[in-house]
Amino acid sequence: MARTAERVESLIDEDPEMRDALQTVLDRAEGGRVTWEAVSDDLTTGQWSRLIQERVLEKTGDGGCKVNDPGDVAAVVGGASAASVTDGGTTTGASSASSTSSDVDIDDEDSSWSVYDKMAAVGALGLFAGYSLPNVRNAIASVLDIGLGPLEAALPFYAVILVLSLFTGLYSTILQDNLMDTSKMAKYQERLQEIQEREKEARERDDEEELDRIQEEKMEAMGDNLGMFKEQFRPMVWIMLFTIPVFLWMYWMIREHPGELGTMVIPLVGEREWTAGVAGPIQVWIVWYFLCSMGFTQVIRKTFNIQTTPDTS
Repeated sequence: MARTAERVESLIDEDPEMRDALQTVLDRAEGGRVTWEAVSDDLTTGQWSRLIQERVLEKTGDGGCKVNDPGDVAAVVGGASAASVTDGGTTTGASSASSTSSDVDIDDEDSSWSVYDKMAAVGALGLFAGYSLPNVRNAIASVLDIGLGPLEAALPFYAVILVLSLFTGLYSTILQDNLMDTSKMAKYQERLQEIQEREKEARERDDEEELDRIQEEKMEAMGDNLGMFKEQFRPMVWIMLFTIPVFLWMYWMIREHPGELGTMVIPLVGEREWTAGVAGPIQVWIVWYFLCSMGFTQVIRKTFNIQTTPDTS
C-alpha cells in the first residue's frame, strides 16, 4: 500500500540512520519474515520498535515479524520517493478505494486465542472467587505470603504497595506489548474508517446503489468489532491471572492484620486507615495502588518506547 512507502520515507527523513537499519532488515529477511535476533547486532531496540509502531514490520505469531510491502520498502530505501513508488503502480491509490470494497487486508487466523489464552481466562475467572470465598482467598494469600511476608516485614505497608504496583505495572506492560497486536488493531480501525469515509462520499453524491453496497459491507465488518475486542482482551486475561492473587494478598493482609499496618496520609484528606473510604466506597489502599500503578506504567512505556494503542495515522 502507498502508506508503507510514505511511512518509510518519513522514518528516513526523521532519522537518516533508519535507511541502513531498513536495508539490514531487508537483507536478513527470509521469505519476507525477520526476527529480532537476526538484526540485533546492527539495530537498536528503539529502531526495531519504531519499525513495528509505524507498521513497516508486523508481528507474527511465531515471535518474529513480516515486512509489509517489501518491494515498496526496498524502493524507498534505494532512493526512490514515496510518490514515485505510488505513481509507478506498485501500490494501490486511495481513489480506487472509494468505489470498491475495503482494500485493508486482515489475517483473521492470528486473531484466534490459543488454548493457553483460554486456560488463562478460565483461571482468572476462578481467581475472582477469592474475593467472596474466604477459604479461596486465605489459601491464595497464604501461599503468596511466603514470598511477600518478608517484604512486608521489612517495609511499611505503603512502600509494599508501591513495590507491588511497580511489579504489576512492569509485567502488565510487557504482556500488552507481546500479546496485543497493535498493527492488526490498527487495520481493523483503518477498515472501519475507510467504510465510513466511503459512506460519507456516497451520501454526498446521493448514490443509493453505492450506499446499499456499503451497508452490506458494514454488516460484514461487524465481525471486526469482535476481532478488536479479542485483540484488546487477550493480554488482559493474563494480566488478571497474575494481578488478582496480588490483590487478594493485599486484601487479606488488611483484613487479617488491620492494626499492624499503620495508616496512610492522603493529600487534601489527611491521615486515614487503610480500609477507610476515599472516593465513595473505594478504600485507601486501592486508591494508593492504582495511583502508583498508573504512574509506573506510564514511565515504563515511555522508557522502553512501548505502544499499546493502535496508530492509524
